[in-house]
Amino acid sequence: MKIKVLGCSGAEFPGRKPSGFLLDDKILFDAGSLTRALDIRGQRRVEYIFITHAHLDHVIAIPFLLDNIIVSNIWHRVNIIGIPPVLKAIKKNILNNSIWPDFTAIPDTDSGIVGFIGLKPEQSMKTDGYTVTPYKVRHSVPAAGYLIEDEKGRKIFYTGDTGPTSSTWEKLKGKRIDCLIIEASFPEKMVKLAIKTGHLTPGLLKKELAKMDPLPEKIYVTHLKPQYFKTIKQELLGIGVKRLRILKDGETIRI
Repeated sequence: MKIKVLGCSGAEFPGRKPSGFLLDDKILFDAGSLTRALDIRGQRRVEYIFITHAHLDHVIAIPFLLDNIIVSNIWHRVNIIGIPPVLKAIKKNILNNSIWPDFTAIPDTDSGIVGFIGLKPEQSMKTDGYTVTPYKVRHSVPAAGYLIEDEKGRKIFYTGDTGPTSSTWEKLKGKRIDCLIIEASFPEKMVKLAIKTGHLTPGLLKKELAKMDPLPEKIYVTHLKPQYFKTIKQELLGIGVKRLRILKDGETIRI
């Protein structure tokens, strides 16, 4: 498995891009940085976008991608996938013919360039040799992380934005996860805000990892707030997890 980190920042900030993880050039997890990170050829390769939740920093590139596809005059269908409340929020608040055109009916109602595929939590979808399954996480809005498994049984779990949760890890108990991509948005001094808004600090992350059985082989941390990057980095070094590393925009994860 090859995942390109298009963006892994916890905020829109100079030199930092919001969340976006591209699997094999075709399958995207969250769309915070797609149109900023890929040229038009790369954008046209994307056919599936799995969205963890509907917050703007995870969906903002969707309308621009659809506009770029139409303007390029080389159309293909893009499938946006998520749990039903997430898709409902995107339809209602973005692709609503007010904030942005409803591309489900462009160029016409029978062949819109975007389609929506709803998945219930723990309902799997197979595509391009992968099985992708959403698992509910704890956030300030409806949200789900994704378990991605290839034909060789290798597994990645991407949490998206999440606060402390036990049910997620209970559902995943016993699954050997080769790679965990998990957030740590705030420093310890902001732990109350982290919990209130459905995020993690390094200390909270350590407690989440203690709930996992078995512990993933590789642990990548994402979604750090750029304003507190140095502090969060030092705190992550202090939690004593040797398998842990902070992600960087533009790098490639290979499993």
